[in-house]
Amino acid sequence: MQPKPDNFDRQFAKSFQNQQVVDAYRHRAPYPPETFSILADLITDEPRTMLDVGAGSGDIARQCVHFVERVDAVDFSQNMIERGKQLPDGNHPHLHWIYGKIEEVPLSPPYALITAGSSIHWTEWEIAFPRFHDLLTPQGMLALVHRRTLSMPWNEELSQLQARYAIHRGHRSTYVRKELEERGLFHMIGETETAPIDFHQSIEDFIEGLHSRSNFTHERMGQQAAEEFDQEARSLLLRYHPHSTIPLQVIGTVAWGHPLKPAR
Repeated sequence: MQPKPDNFDRQFAKSFQNQQVVDAYRHRAPYPPETFSILADLITDEPRTMLDVGAGSGDIARQCVHFVERVDAVDFSQNMIERGKQLPDGNHPHLHWIYGKIEEVPLSPPYALITAGSSIHWTEWEIAFPRFHDLLTPQGMLALVHRRTLSMPWNEELSQLQARYAIHRGHRSTYVRKELEERGLFHMIGETETAPIDFHQSIEDFIEGLHSRSNFTHERMGQQAAEEFDQEARSLLLRYHPHSTIPLQVIGTVAWGHPLKPAR
């Protein structure tokens, strides 16, 4: 099997073990509540158990505890897990945090649903996807979950600014899915998106949220470059939002299907 694109290398995921990144992560836009109704409808088997891959601070897992019997939330950043425990439903009795790499941690299958947010590109695909295949119930699904903000008038300018400072190229959920399908690791059955929700955020919090991404962490950029980027981004956004608040709209997307186990 051909190697993953370089920008999906797990070395970049190690950024999420850094406390600064954990602190910045809370400034990411939330998943619309409808996202979790979609996930709940994907569960048709018993037991109603779920595995959340690359759970981070539990933005998906913590919202699912009310419609499943158990959520196993796996992440290889202990700092992310500790943050998640401090957040709403972070200590819910249905939520089990597991520290380690998804390819090797002990788990308690079967699972009626496996979810992965903006994390699936970090896994070792040729190991993880056959494992997902074996962990699921007969009608179980793998759901790739994504959130994004709708286009703003300054998107192109901000993208050009980010390209000047980025440590490595980012990822798009559709691109990741295409890579998985081409490798015979994922068969998509369906995809849907939520209605947009309003999310108002200060310019400062929005910029800090950008630093929660692996190619924009303070540590990787260095203090001087990070400060210069912040100043340029601040100036750009203030031209459009002089009152320092950005009126964003957020949608969630869910693509579901079967993880595959290629014949050797």
